[in-house]
Amino acid sequence: MDNSSVIVGGITGAVIVLVLFAFVMIPPSTITRPEIAVPNGNDPSIVGETTTSYSKSLSLIEIFKNSEPGVVRVNVQRTQDDLSPTGVGSGFVFDKKGHIITNAHVVEGATKVVITFLDGRSYNAEIVGVDTSTDVAVIKVNADLSLLHPLSLGDSSNLQVGEPIAAIGNPFGLSGSMTSGIISQLGRLLPSESGFSIPDVIQTDAAINPGNSGGPLLNMRGEIVGINTAIQSATGEFTGVGFAVPSQTLVKVVPNLIQNGEYKHPWIGISGRDIDPDLANVLELKDAVGFLVVTVIPDSPASKAGIRSSDNIKEVGGVQYTIGGDIILSVDGIDVRKISDILIHLQRAKSVGDEMILEILRDGRTTNLVIVLEERPNGE
Repeated sequence: MDNSSVIVGGITGAVIVLVLFAFVMIPPSTITRPEIAVPNGNDPSIVGETTTSYSKSLSLIEIFKNSEPGVVRVNVQRTQDDLSPTGVGSGFVFDKKGHIITNAHVVEGATKVVITFLDGRSYNAEIVGVDTSTDVAVIKVNADLSLLHPLSLGDSSNLQVGEPIAAIGNPFGLSGSMTSGIISQLGRLLPSESGFSIPDVIQTDAAINPGNSGGPLLNMRGEIVGINTAIQSATGEFTGVGFAVPSQTLVKVVPNLIQNGEYKHPWIGISGRDIDPDLANVLELKDAVGFLVVTVIPDSPASKAGIRSSDNIKEVGGVQYTIGGDIILSVDGIDVRKISDILIHLQRAKSVGDEMILEILRDGRTTNLVIVLEERPNGE
């Protein structure tokens, strides 16, 4: 499979998962959603102080002490006839109303969700909203106000590769565990349970293991810059690469989940491939940048805007290339080197109903097309 191919808006889940694993150079068997951990029955209570926001860097000790009261253990039961938890994940307090953020895959299929706070007190939780496309979920507990210590959301757009960070969660059911590391890369694409890609994902070398999913990734000011969601591993345990959904995504998605129970994703409705050097030679392009449109989904925003799909086959060196479609060079003035640039811009800056200007190359000439973004259809 060509590792530069990708679907924008999606056609089939199987295709997008394989493609995006190739895109991040991860074999399909190595992505693990680390929410499942076997409870060990021990839940030590180490009381700390709450935090809201800090303007200066803190030590790891201070970050842990200030953040731990806002991190919770999420026990999930997935069967009606079994009273013991079948999965353990993490979460963190979002507000004083009892809203807690965790991963969608942590609570997926749950028949019962129980939240345990730092002092050991537990509460049944209701699922308020789930967005599998970003792997974010909001649950709610009717807990004592003294237990609700909301953690502050930072701005993930300010992160830099090499910046130190910390992760807090419940790896293997071991409550209140902290690890540290650095931001090892930004802007990754990660497959999601929905079959669509999660754009703008943070890559970190902070140890993340089963049970960490849903826990916070914090900068050195004690602000949440991401929610830990997956690891690269052939064994299901941490091997040096973890992934977190950025706080910028949480800022957009979480309020909608609380208010409406869902988040409506903007949709273009095209599939295609990044321009690599070989394809650039076939297309007689000077630079290997941009995104070639191969397919335009009927009645999609792209179709309505007049974006052209590829309809010719050219064979070079025994390899067949589908060509003839528009090449997207920029979106809203932002250069498109590859598909991730389009997806990140959609996630960060666009909503359903917004207009987006696409600069395209067609028949050797550049032109601008205006596309009106619509809600992404389910199940496509």
